[in-house]
Amino acid sequence: MKRFIALQKIVELGSFSKAAEKLGYTQSALSQMISSLENEFSVQLLNRFRTGTKLTLEGEKIYPLIEKMVNQYFMVIEKVKEIRGLETGIVRMGTLASISAHWLPGLLKDFQNLYPGVEFVIHQGDYTSIQEWIKTGAIDFGFVNPDAVSGLELIMLKKGEMLAIVPQNHPLAKETIIPLDRLAEEPFLLLEEGHYYEPLEAFQQIGKTPNIKYTIHDDYAIMTMVEAGLGVSILAELVLHRTNYRISLHQTDPPVYRTLAIGYKDQESLPIASQRFIKYLTQHLAELP
Repeated sequence: MKRFIALQKIVELGSFSKAAEKLGYTQSALSQMISSLENEFSVQLLNRFRTGTKLTLEGEKIYPLIEKMVNQYFMVIEKVKEIRGLETGIVRMGTLASISAHWLPGLLKDFQNLYPGVEFVIHQGDYTSIQEWIKTGAIDFGFVNPDAVSGLELIMLKKGEMLAIVPQNHPLAKETIIPLDRLAEEPFLLLEEGHYYEPLEAFQQIGKTPNIKYTIHDDYAIMTMVEAGLGVSILAELVLHRTNYRISLHQTDPPVYRTLAIGYKDQESLPIASQRFIKYLTQHLAELP
């Protein structure tokens, strides 16, 4: 199992040296472990380049099964620790950019004051990727919109407004509330959130199709591009906290909302560390923006 864990860490970090440092091995020892695994399989798993390490084509076919096995192994370890009552464990979660920036820093700091032995592995993605990670076991739980997922158990968290953002010198910046049909006429920057995006649903409900010019996976890149005058967009109010971009924020008519929930496969599959973090989060929900 150590060889599989070593392979997972190399793939995650893209480097033998970084993985060796993280796992506490020498680079030579780590290289021998992977060579042993490749010899056993009679398949080369990794390509080694000066710039880093990547899976071979054969490795890409095998790795998802190895990753699933490693994750299941850690779930067994977590269950053993739960039975023994140890205050350690790993929390694997999927999160959105706005959650990473404005919820997690305070939550993680205070939670680790209570449970200093708990380690966090955080994957940032969108509604589609987070759902897939939960179902494949790559993460224990994730932040999702309940309308964007299926086949998961959910804990409802908060409903927040989404705001239109336009350049400060844009004619629409003079409006207090911007009608969605006016936004549909402007070059629109679409936030890539997988197969579901709340503003698109809102446009559809009023029978409008936005003039999408750019599709981007990063909220902050969208703010930068709106600031540069490349178009308009709609983002969650949460991600617009504490920003100094030269953009103008507006409510929309009709208003657009985003609902957030915690999603996971089932209660039994949640490691104790993740259960504790979810409980801590729900207990402090009122304090979160």
